[in-house]
Amino acid sequence: MKKIINFLPKLKLKNCLVIILGSFILAFGLYNVHSVAKVTEGGSLGLCLLLDYHFGISPAVTGFTVNVISYVIGFKVLGKDFLGYSAVSTAAFSAFYALCEIFPPIYPEIANYPIIASVTGALFVGVGVGLCVRMGGAPCADDALSMSFSREFKCKIEVIYLVSDLTVLLLSLSYIPVGKIMYSLLTVILSGRIIGFIERFRKQV
Repeated sequence: MKKIINFLPKLKLKNCLVIILGSFILAFGLYNVHSVAKVTEGGSLGLCLLLDYHFGISPAVTGFTVNVISYVIGFKVLGKDFLGYSAVSTAAFSAFYALCEIFPPIYPEIANYPIIASVTGALFVGVGVGLCVRMGGAPCADDALSMSFSREFKCKIEVIYLVSDLTVLLLSLSYIPVGKIMYSLLTVILSGRIIGFIERFRKQV
């Protein structure tokens, strides 16, 4: 029994509340901006779409596989508390996104202004993910890998985000027009910088 208790993560309420807030901001932005403006993603989501287009492998399969591998690596590198906070983040994100889907998008016309959509989307993703990462949780596989590689290679987290997103976006040029990729590039660069800014100012709470 003692071994089981020692294995369980020791989560702090304040951290969980900040993570829940971050997950809400992320879900709200993805639903009201990204999904409406069709902003293409880099990272694991972009990779899944790329594999589906070229090899016909369902994102249901690749997404699950990437998520499992990412969180296992995160657990190995960052420990059990990371896994606990990530579980809170993932569950909160899914719940909030499902809640958002009950209502129509707030401003669907944003799809007509791709630059504004790219910047606005970056703010939501950057702040939402940044708050989760700052408190030690990862809402998505990308975040788990970026947190792990940042710790292992002793480099800024936004560098990891940028490298992974750039790689996937460049490969996605094989089936996505350059124009769309450029807006996505703007989004991932800005969101990565915001995440890094928030993450570097984390405090012990």
